Amino acid sequence: MEGSSIVFRVKLSSKGAVYLPRDVLRRLGLREGCELLLHLEGSRIVLTPVYDPLELALKGPKYARVAFEEFEEWSEKWQQEQLEG
Repeated sequence: MEGSSIVFRVKLSSKGAVYLPRDVLRRLGLREGCELLLHLEGSRIVLTPVYDPLELALKGPKYARVAFEEFEEWSEKWQQEQLEG
């Protein structure tokens, strides 16, 4: 979807809320409570999803296979390094 351009027309509510169309939410995997970064680029408003790393790990696309034991070993090593500073 990167690089593609789809335009939706939305309205601003009296309280300043913008409601995103269901199709946008579905395409981006967003739901109530998801965080978005808001950037101002001149007179443009750009919203960028902030995905939860744990949810991405569990439900997102997989690019490499790592056994749980390998991940746990890496995690324990990293945590020990953080404690040692």
